[in-house]
Order: sequence, then structure tokens, then C-alpha cells
Amino acid sequence: MMNSSLTQELYKLWHQKVTWITPILMIFFMIFMGFAMGKSYNQLLIMTAYNSSQWIMLILVIIGSTMFSTEFQNNTILTLLYKTSHKYNIYFTKLIIIFIYNVFLHVMALLITVVLKLTKLNAPVSWFSIYRYHQPLLVNMFLTSIIDIFTSMLIISFVFLMSCLIKSNSVVITVNIGIIIMGPAITTNLIRWNPSWVSIIKWNPFNMTNLTQQYFNFKSYHPTTLLSNGQLMAGTIVYTLLFLIVGYVIFKKKHF
Repeated sequence: MMNSSLTQELYKLWHQKVTWITPILMIFFMIFMGFAMGKSYNQLLIMTAYNSSQWIMLILVIIGSTMFSTEFQNNTILTLLYKTSHKYNIYFTKLIIIFIYNVFLHVMALLITVVLKLTKLNAPVSWFSIYRYHQPLLVNMFLTSIIDIFTSMLIISFVFLMSCLIKSNSVVITVNIGIIIMGPAITTNLIRWNPSWVSIIKWNPFNMTNLTQQYFNFKSYHPTTLLSNGQLMAGTIVYTLLFLIVGYVIFKKKHF
């Protein structure tokens, strides 16, 4: 049953225009970043795969929201429920598919980074030049991509939770884009509002969205997050699991 559901979800994802249009836009965005910053920040751009993480998160918000919200709006969720006797098959199949798509986007960003490095967008730099954390640039790039998969899964988990709470696709997309943009500011404002609670506030889920940015720019982000890279990673994993579990409980109890 799970294999059948996976095939069905993969088919739907494959045949959505947005599945292919948004990655093409991501490539254009990466090229633009190369033209805009390639001569001055060549190592940083390569480490961050031309700042592709922000675009990848936007793509995942759109695709993830569509997976649930559109089916709620069009009542196609009833067809899925009719074909399977277990709701967890529907929920976790969608999760597996969006995870695969997440990895696909990151692999694509890495490949495009390799191609762009071979062009004249960047000043010449060696893959093995020592950069952040006393590691070769190549290692920095791969670790940033892996770390960003964890960060983006946190966003996906919240998208799933919101999609099970709210039927409107546009509302879910808007809220999650707001979280991506305003995550750092939310934590800063909460700390300013009540500095005495900083030891608790710094563990709020919005702060964990800074994980990728802090990894490649620790000096700028650590004064905002007040957490180490390891602490942000731990918090990201815990909140991801928490949101996915709560989202599933809501989905399981939801009446259609």
C-alpha cells in the first residue's frame, strides 16, 4: 500500500508545472547572485551554493502547501482516504516525497554551483582552499547543503502542521514565507521585550530557522541566536519531529 501511495504522489509531483518552473527560476537566481557578488564574495557564494537555500525554502513552502491544502480545497483528499485504510500512509507518503524533492533541489544547486565555478562569474579559487572552520571550501559547501536540508525540513514540518490546520493554500504559503523572512527578527524582538527570559526565548522554533545562515556566517548570526551551531541543530531536529507528530495527530483526527 505504501509503495502504491508513493508512486501516486510521485506522479502528481512530477506532472505539476510548478515542480519544474521553480527550480529553473532558482538557477536564474543563482546566476544573478554570481553576477552581483561573484567577484567579491566568491568563496562565500560557493560555500552557500550561490545562496540557493533561500530559494529552495520558498519552493518547498509552495510545493509542501500544495500537497495538502489543494487537496483539502478540492476534496480530492476523500479519494485518497477511500483508497487507503490508514491515514498515516497518506501523511508520511507526502513527507517522503517532499523530502526526496528537497534532496533533489540541493543536489541540483550543488551541480549548478560546480558549473558556475567553471565560468568567469567568480574570481579563481581552489576547491581545497581553507575557508570556514579551518575546512576546505569543498567540505564547507557540502556541509552547508546537508545542514540546509535539516533547516528546510523544519520549514516543511511547519508547512505540514499549518496545512492540516488551515485549508487555504494561500494562507499557508503566506504564513510560512513570513516565517522564513522574519525568523531572525522575531527572536530579537522577543529578547528585547523581556531580556530576563533570554535563556528560554532563545530556544523558540523561529530561532532554529537561522541554522544554515549561522553555519556560513557565525559572527553575524550568533549574537542574534545566542546558540551554538550544535544547539541550533539539536533544536531543529527536535522541533521538526514535534511539528510532524502534532501535524499527524491533527490530520488523523480531522473529519472530512
